[in-house]
Amino acid sequence: MAVASRTRLVLTVLFAVLVVQLAAAIATVAWVSDGSVVVHQVALWAPGVAIPFVLDMFSALMLTVTSLLTLTCAAFAVPAGEAFKRFYPPLVLLVTAGVNGALLTGDLFNFFVFVEVMLLPSYGLMIITRSGRASVAGVAASRLYISVNLLASTILLIGVALIYGLTGTVNIAELHGAASENTGVAVATALVLFALAIKAAVVPVHGWLARAYPKMSPAVTAMFSGLHTKIAIYAIYRIYAVIFDGDPRYLWVGVVVFSATMLIGVLGAVGEAAPRSILAFHMVSQIGYILLGVALFGPLGLTAGIFYLLHHMIVKAALFLAIGAIEVRYGPRRLGQLSGLAKTEPLIAIAFFASAMSLAGIPPFSGFVAKLSLIIAALDAGQIAAAAVAVAVSILTLLSMLKIWTGIFLGEPTATDSRTLPEGLDPAYSDAPGIPDGRDRAGLDATGDAASGGAATSTVATATAEAGAPDPVMVPPGRRIGLALAAPALALAVVTLALGLGGQVLLELSGTAAANLYDPTGYVQAVLG
Repeated sequence: MAVASRTRLVLTVLFAVLVVQLAAAIATVAWVSDGSVVVHQVALWAPGVAIPFVLDMFSALMLTVTSLLTLTCAAFAVPAGEAFKRFYPPLVLLVTAGVNGALLTGDLFNFFVFVEVMLLPSYGLMIITRSGRASVAGVAASRLYISVNLLASTILLIGVALIYGLTGTVNIAELHGAASENTGVAVATALVLFALAIKAAVVPVHGWLARAYPKMSPAVTAMFSGLHTKIAIYAIYRIYAVIFDGDPRYLWVGVVVFSATMLIGVLGAVGEAAPRSILAFHMVSQIGYILLGVALFGPLGLTAGIFYLLHHMIVKAALFLAIGAIEVRYGPRRLGQLSGLAKTEPLIAIAFFASAMSLAGIPPFSGFVAKLSLIIAALDAGQIAAAAVAVAVSILTLLSMLKIWTGIFLGEPTATDSRTLPEGLDPAYSDAPGIPDGRDRAGLDATGDAASGGAATSTVATATAEAGAPDPVMVPPGRRIGLALAAPALALAVVTLALGLGGQVLLELSGTAAANLYDPTGYVQAVLG
């Protein structure tokens, strides 16, 4: 931050750190591939006194995927122009530090601390990456995002305090089985899980995500989609496996709530007309799939859930980056306002199509392996209704992805308008059709009148004044999505294809992670010495 004005130096440091971190994360997967658990007692205090950092296969896999996504989204932010915003690199590294700590800590209070370390710079990223003057909808979405997360963090802290008051510890290993043996601890831990469910956007506390994510900048949306809700999901898996010890008495609640999340999320996408809004609702739906794995608590269910979690993080980021690349070059558009990109933008079309098919569960992509594994696990657990919902939602997901495909990529290319956007106009993220924010930085509204009541003229007003005329697509002639913008989404699309064709490798790693959750004895013994 001290040398924030030296952009080249700061970006070099950012990417050097992220590349080294990704390499180190991959190394941790090899380190614990035999199912071992590695523990470091912070400051070398005695076990039970120290705050432990714990690495097992689950945390190693999460570290690897979060590192990959952070690096990819930062690479996208450079051609998108977001990386050049003052303090963008240090804020990204602060978010990364919070994510790493939350994934590694073996202490509930320390988990809360690292979640806040992750969230505080995230609020800064939301603001500094916004282009031009924020729309009313954008400000409301930011306020909603911050307020909901502050509320959820408060509930989380209260739950952790109650657990400490009842047990005298917040060490996750020391709490092994406490919630299944003591009703009071079960209620306190349920409060923690409720706070995490808010952060994960589980129905019925999901509305904040669907309203907030479409209003963020493209790079930030993609990064948050792979980090924030997924840290909460990781914690739900860990806490239920260790503190509840997989207690079967409460699993039916998860089956009902997570099945409803799958269904309501995909139905919410049906009524949306903006691509990122559709993807945000689908994100809610897919979170239901992921968490169904913990509700099917068993080797098959946990393995399928972990595989689905890792697959979803990659695919959803790829979709947000693909749509983000279109928005960077053409501005935010509703379906039908831009068409024929399959012909004019083949690279981004390939990236979107591959990722969309993976999200819907079409072979040979990773989504097929993920959904098939989860459905088999549901049938094995006797949850026929949940399996049926998963299949039905997959069909609706495919239809929604085809809705975006036909609305943007098919058809004849939209004729570009020779008029460019007025100087300083904010093509940022609001609900208005056509020009998304109807006010430019000089204070002119979409009719060309000054905000104070002046009578300036505008080419935008001329173009849109005709009653019933569709909003023009005002793109400078020859504007195309370059390789630098398309490469991040393409890279993640290749990853989901590789995970589909070589799914057995990730399934085995997920199975190792699931084994440590299903029987956390090794985790507990490693932490407590």
